[in-house]
Amino acid sequence: MSGAEEGGRARGRVVFTRDGVRRGAVTAVPLLIGMVPFGMVIGVLSAAKGLSFAETVLMSTFVFAGAAQLVVLELWTDPAPILAATIAALVVNIRMAPMGAALAPWLDKLRGWKLWGTLTTLVDHSFALGIAEQRAGGRDAGFLLGVGVCIWVGWVATVAAGHLGGGLVRVPPGHPLFFASIAAFLSILVPLWRGPRLDLLPWGVAALVAIAAHRAALPVPLPLLLGSFAGAGIGAWMEMRWRGMPGWQDASRG
Repeated sequence: MSGAEEGGRARGRVVFTRDGVRRGAVTAVPLLIGMVPFGMVIGVLSAAKGLSFAETVLMSTFVFAGAAQLVVLELWTDPAPILAATIAALVVNIRMAPMGAALAPWLDKLRGWKLWGTLTTLVDHSFALGIAEQRAGGRDAGFLLGVGVCIWVGWVATVAAGHLGGGLVRVPPGHPLFFASIAAFLSILVPLWRGPRLDLLPWGVAALVAIAAHRAALPVPLPLLLGSFAGAGIGAWMEMRWRGMPGWQDASRG
């Protein structure tokens, strides 16, 4: 930990240091393993839909949202449904709004390239690790940018590899390799878990609503959105009701 970060933590002040960026990037490296199959699938699907290598890399570089890219590619036809694809991507990525609000203690203190770079590379993985760092008392907002940049570089590289190798490797649907991306998403939930008192009910409600919506054959991404909003609603209600009760602050820190 750098001297600036130690001083910021001691005074409760948010800082942004090179050491924080480096530490965030190192922390994110293990997540790249689980991201490889998902990125490869996006690359293979892009090639199958007729996108060139340059178009695939540019989409992954500027969109940088695996779920949104997957939904858009599933809708992709010739001619391309620009409006439908844009709306689908917007719906899938609307979950980023509450993520930004939750990270406000860091983001509100950033300006210029530090703020916009952090927002540009914000994804589910960096959000989860950033929130866990905040709860642990971390005050270096550079950590969040480091996580995001590391995942961004890995994502673009794996999608590019998937496009190049799409014609060489054929992985059948349902292959265990595809579970790696799901496992990576599950792994980032571990540092967010604060115990059954705070998280069991909202997490359980989110899972049940998402499963029910999926079984009802609702189109993607409605199961994800409905589950997210249901869990977030229950969590917000619990916090408003229990805030101020004895032991709440200690429990909320995990």
